[in-house]
Amino acid sequence: MGKGPAHCRTYLIEGDKTVMSRLTGALVRAVLVLVLFAMPSVMLPGVSDDTRQMVALMALLASVLTFVEYQSTYPGLVEFRDAPPFNRVRFLMLFATVFSITQIELGRIEPSTTTELFQAVGTLIGQSMDFPYSPVRLAKLMVADGASAAQVAAVRDAAGIAYLVSLVALAVFVVLLKAGGWPARRSVFNVWVNLPTFDPTAGGDVVDRLSRDARINVALGFLLPFLIPSVVSISSAGFEPLAMTSPQTLIWTMTAWAFLPASLFMRGIAMGRVADMIREKRRANGALEDDRRFAPV
Repeated sequence: MGKGPAHCRTYLIEGDKTVMSRLTGALVRAVLVLVLFAMPSVMLPGVSDDTRQMVALMALLASVLTFVEYQSTYPGLVEFRDAPPFNRVRFLMLFATVFSITQIELGRIEPSTTTELFQAVGTLIGQSMDFPYSPVRLAKLMVADGASAAQVAAVRDAAGIAYLVSLVALAVFVVLLKAGGWPARRSVFNVWVNLPTFDPTAGGDVVDRLSRDARINVALGFLLPFLIPSVVSISSAGFEPLAMTSPQTLIWTMTAWAFLPASLFMRGIAMGRVADMIREKRRANGALEDDRRFAPV
């Protein structure tokens, strides 16, 4: 029997709902990215018009790219697009880092109860982690030798709270991965959609390549907080103190210093999880084939 008009109407309605849901989700994500990039220049007083225009341009570009990526049916550059909450945890980590450092910098100009709380947390973590060869101690290498004690303390506090946020985000992701069985077992995990930059046909066993890439990402995530300050210090002999400790530069420098390693760490954990899923699927398929082979006739 052929499928009637009612079935066709139901199919079209479900398709329209899917398109509208994807469009709405892409629009919400684009707005959130716009707010993220514009937040420091909006919250901090005394920002020049040229800086505001530059930030507005970057925020608009980032939001458009986010909208295009999530509105499109086919994958582009964003990994784990259909495997929540991977990107949600990363975005919340980025948002919390920018907001926290912005509050610390705002407190230096317009103190309030909220800014004093963030300042106290940043100072506590910064001083606790300011020991030889620690990431926070090495982050201070990005400041020139002639920087004042207040400028060095600003970098230390920003590094401390940024590192704390990244560690909390990593812990949250690991808990979600273990407790929630990430990615969701009830849905199909599409490697092409969620890993658009990974070519499974490039050569070699896909599980071995995923495991190797996972180990590389985890190693880079662990080493980058130590390597970035050293590379910056060696290549540029330190930033000028006023440039390094200006609010906008300090916020985005410390955010990148903490976010990139944590993001690579999360990517390595996620790719290792995908490799384990494929390995388990192969083992299950092999057991099923053995059962069929030795089944009684």
